[in-house]
Amino acid sequence: MTAGQYDRIYEGWARDPGAFWAQAAEAIGWERRWDRVVDEPKPHFFRWFPGARLNTCWNALDRHVDGGRADQPALIYDSPVTGTIRTYTYRELRDRVAKVAGMLVALGVKSGDRVVVYMPMVPEAAMAMLACARIGAVHSVVFGGFAPAELATRIDDAKPVAILCASCGIEPGRVVAYKPMLDEAIRLATHKPRACVVLQRPMAKADLQPGRDHDWDEAVDAAAPADPVPVLATDPLYILYTSGTTGQPKGVVRDNGGHAVALAWSMPNLYGIKPGDVWWTASDVGWVVGHSYIVYAPLLNGSTTILYEGKPVGTPDAGAFWRVIAQHKAVALFTAPTALRAVKREDPDAKLLAGYPIPRFRTLFLAGERADPDTVEWAGHHLKVPVIDHWWQTETGWPICANPVGTQLFPIKPGSCTKPMPGWDLRVLDAEGQEVRRGDIGALVAKLPLPPGALPTLWNADQRYVDSYLADFPGHYKTADAGFVDDDGYVHVMARTDDIINVAGHRLSTGGMEEVLASHRDVAECAVIGVHDPLKGQLPLGLVVLKAGVTKPNAEIVKELVALVRDRIGPVAAFKTAVVVDRLPKTRSGKILRGTMVKIADGGEYKVPPTIDDPAILAEIADALKDVGYAKG
Repeated sequence: MTAGQYDRIYEGWARDPGAFWAQAAEAIGWERRWDRVVDEPKPHFFRWFPGARLNTCWNALDRHVDGGRADQPALIYDSPVTGTIRTYTYRELRDRVAKVAGMLVALGVKSGDRVVVYMPMVPEAAMAMLACARIGAVHSVVFGGFAPAELATRIDDAKPVAILCASCGIEPGRVVAYKPMLDEAIRLATHKPRACVVLQRPMAKADLQPGRDHDWDEAVDAAAPADPVPVLATDPLYILYTSGTTGQPKGVVRDNGGHAVALAWSMPNLYGIKPGDVWWTASDVGWVVGHSYIVYAPLLNGSTTILYEGKPVGTPDAGAFWRVIAQHKAVALFTAPTALRAVKREDPDAKLLAGYPIPRFRTLFLAGERADPDTVEWAGHHLKVPVIDHWWQTETGWPICANPVGTQLFPIKPGSCTKPMPGWDLRVLDAEGQEVRRGDIGALVAKLPLPPGALPTLWNADQRYVDSYLADFPGHYKTADAGFVDDDGYVHVMARTDDIINVAGHRLSTGGMEEVLASHRDVAECAVIGVHDPLKGQLPLGLVVLKAGVTKPNAEIVKELVALVRDRIGPVAAFKTAVVVDRLPKTRSGKILRGTMVKIADGGEYKVPPTIDDPAILAEIADALKDVGYAKG
C-alpha cells in the first residue's frame, strides 16, 4: 500500500465512474458483456451493466474449480454447539450445490422463481443460497427461528415456490424446533408454497406433511446435478427483508451483476484479502453481513470462508473467537461491536487469548452498529492488529465508509469509520437539504446514483423505495444515520437520525454520550436514549451493563458517569440519570433496541420486535426504568 493511493483511486472513480466500474468488472466472468456500464431507465432508478449475462454461482464456485482451486478449502463449518468441524473444498462445494440446485429443478423451481430459506448456521444454508443463484432463482433468507407471523408476511410478499428449512436450530442449552413455526407461518400466509424441503437434524426430527414436504438428504441424493443458468446482470439475485416503519417489512432487492462486481472489488481493495486467505465473518446468513461476507464475497474472491454456528461467549467461553481464529488460521475477523463487548465483559483482561496463538491474524473488522472507542481500543491493545470500524447497511450491501487496508491503511481514529469508498459520494445535510459546515452533525446522505451492489429498488414496491430513501433529500439516498465529517475528511456516524435528541433546543448525539459512558473502567456496554421531558423536550437517559467482577455500588458508578458526561460534553447535555442493568435488549444481529426502550421509558405502547434476541428482557428494562421514575404508562 502506498501513501496517497486511496486519493488516486477515489478521484479516479469520481472523474469517470463508468470507467472505474468497467475495470472492476473485469474480475468477474461474463457470459455476455454489458451494453453500457450504467443506465437510468426511469428517473432515480439505476441499473448496472444492463445487457450483460452471468451466473453468480459459477463465478463463486465453478470458475475456481476450473482455475486451479478445486482442492482448496472453500468453506469451513465450525459448530461448537454440536461439536462438529467440516471442511468443503471448492470442488466438493460446487458438486454439492449442483445437486441441491438439481433438487430445486426437480421440484419445478425455475429462473425467476422465489425460494425462502429458513435455516440455522449450517453448510446447507449457504448451499441453498448458491443453488438458487445457480439456476437463476431468487432466494430470500429469513433468520432461522423467526416468529411464524413475521415469516408469514415474508412468504406473502415474496410468494416462494418452495421453502428450504431445517428441523431445528441449536442454541446454548436448548434446541429450537423450526418446523412447527414454519407450519404455522404457512397456515397464516395467504400464499402457499408448492414444496418444503426439510434438513433433518438429529437433535429434533420434524414431522413431514405428505405431498408437500420432502426430506433434504433423500431429495438431494436423488437429484441430477444442475448446470449454471446465465441470467441478466439486472435480474434479482436475492430479496432480504428489513424492518419497515409501517410494520410491513421492506424487501431489499440485490441484483446479480452489480453485486458480484462490488463484492469482488471490496475483498482485496477494502479488506486486504487475497485468494486462498482464510476469512471469517462471525454473523448469520439471515443478515446482509452473512449474505455478502460469509457466502458471496469470499467465494467470489477465491478465499476460504468460515461458517460458525456458535456464540462469542458461552460456547464454551469468552475464548471462542480466539479458538476459531487459531484453529483455522484465519487472517481476519469481521464481527459486530456487541460481540466484542460480550467478550470484554466476560474476560476484561483478555486472559483467554493467551491460550490461542494467532500469528497469521492481520485485521479485525467491526460493523453492524457504531463501535465505541473503548471497545476499539481494548481490541487493538490485546490483539495487536488494526481494528477497523466500517459502516454500511442492509440496503447498501457493502461498506459506504471504511479504512481500506488493502489499498491504504489510514491512522485509526476510534469512533470514526474513516473514509467513503469509491462509488459513495457522501454529503452531510441539514433538514432543508443544505450542506452543513464541516464538523457539524447532520443527515448522512449519498448522492445518486448509488454504486453497484446497492439496492436498485424494493421488491414489487418502487414507490415505497422512493418514499423511504429518496423523497426527503431529492437526488440523494437517505441513510437515516446522522454524523459529521471532521477536518481530516474522516466520517463519524454518531446515531440514527431518530437518536439525535433535542434538549432545550440543542441537537445532541446520543452516540457521543455513549462514547463517554463506555470509557468508564467499569462499563462493559451501554446505551443512551432520549426520553420525554415536559420542560426541555427530551432528556438523555443512560443504561449501562457493568463488567464481570465489579463490586463498587451501582449508585457510586452512576454518580461517576453523570460527572463524566458533564466534564466531557458539558452541562448542555443535561445528563443526570443512568441506570445499571444486567443486559440490554438486542436484535439477533446485536443491534441495541434503543427505539423500543424509548417507548418503554415514555410509558407508551410498543410492539415486541420480531428480531429480538430474548423478549423477556423488555420486562427487566421496564422494571429498571421504573426505579428511576420512568416507564409509568
